[in-house]
Amino acid sequence: MECKFTKQEREQIIALIHQEVVPAIGCTEPIAVALCVAKATEALGKRPEKIDVQLSANILKNAMGVGIPGTDMIGLPIAVALGALIGKSAYQLEVLKDCTPEAVAEGKRMIDSQIITIGLKADIEEKLYIEVTCEAGTDRATAIISGGHTKFVYVSRNDEILLDKRTSDAAQAETASVDLNLKKVYDFATTAPLEELTFILEAKRLNKQAAERSFEGNYGHELGKMLRSSGTEQRIMGNNTFTHILSYTSAACDARMAGAMIPVMSNSGSGNQGIAATLPVVIYAEDNHKSEEELTRALILSHLTAIYIKQNLGKLSALCGCVVAATGSSCGITYLMGGDYQQVSFAVQNMIANLTGMICDGAKPSCALKLTSGVSTAVLSAILAMEHKCVTSVEGIIEDNVDRSIRNLTQIGSVGMNETDKLVLNIMTHKHCD
Repeated sequence: MECKFTKQEREQIIALIHQEVVPAIGCTEPIAVALCVAKATEALGKRPEKIDVQLSANILKNAMGVGIPGTDMIGLPIAVALGALIGKSAYQLEVLKDCTPEAVAEGKRMIDSQIITIGLKADIEEKLYIEVTCEAGTDRATAIISGGHTKFVYVSRNDEILLDKRTSDAAQAETASVDLNLKKVYDFATTAPLEELTFILEAKRLNKQAAERSFEGNYGHELGKMLRSSGTEQRIMGNNTFTHILSYTSAACDARMAGAMIPVMSNSGSGNQGIAATLPVVIYAEDNHKSEEELTRALILSHLTAIYIKQNLGKLSALCGCVVAATGSSCGITYLMGGDYQQVSFAVQNMIANLTGMICDGAKPSCALKLTSGVSTAVLSAILAMEHKCVTSVEGIIEDNVDRSIRNLTQIGSVGMNETDKLVLNIMTHKHCD
């Protein structure tokens, strides 16, 4: 099929995918906090004697209940301590990959010394915001991440400003993005030269490896391992492509949320979204003996669909990210089933009709259950789409135009669910353990 894009257009889209599909170790919110601490520490030039961390509510929500890689510990304090002690900002979302047992022990001592304070940043609209100030003696350094998990907008040391991109003009220039719609996403995935797309197979390698390592261990709620067992679960669920998709997807999430030192390929700043956009497509392709080209194009379709939806939704929202990523994988699976653009759009409509409104109540081991719900719906939506069955515009928030349906989904997630987000955070921070 002849490519429908110029070389320049292809390069822009590929650059966007490279920007949004990157390796990450651990849940991206606490890791982004560790990254910001590492940058502030580097600017300070010495070990901090005091660390103050101010976060947006969505960062705080996603960092409270998740394991930190290599530590067997949960939550932000150890991520902050390790960011200061061994973090390297050049590693981006793999900032803690040099973690050792000795560093964890030193991090615990730093926490016990009570030099770390963590609070909610007041009066900000940005949902992804991290501000870290490190002090030692009379020296003081500040680093700010805003709008993206690795997007530094401000760095200073004492009175010297090392970086400042906080003005709206500077921010807009940096975040200027490719104008996408679903047809453009589909056309790119199906017509771009194959040799320009094969980089996406690294997502398959990393995320499948994460699932397989999870099968060998005991991580989180062990949902993936349980679905793969030959006991009651298999007698109920069966041993088929559907359960293979569920087990691999949830297993990778089990390990990641438990804090395993296992890298995954993320999507739009989320490892779980990267897992959900990758593994259902990979497992369907392998079980059905699809070619490497078919798998490559399906993965591009899945990941780029997720990126497109997240462009409108924002990096963090009250809407569970698995809704977005599983919508991508439903497109990829539909393509692998032999679906054309119309059937891919039907799959998206079916996903939006079903999963809109699934709340995000933070990153945690039970995210494996939500990913399983998302990818279950992805498979069902693809099957319906291949039968030319699609939720119609007289039903709920669905419109005849698939891109308008996507806008409805993202409006609900980014605007309509703001009060839900506040209530969820309030419940999470005021729970009582009897």
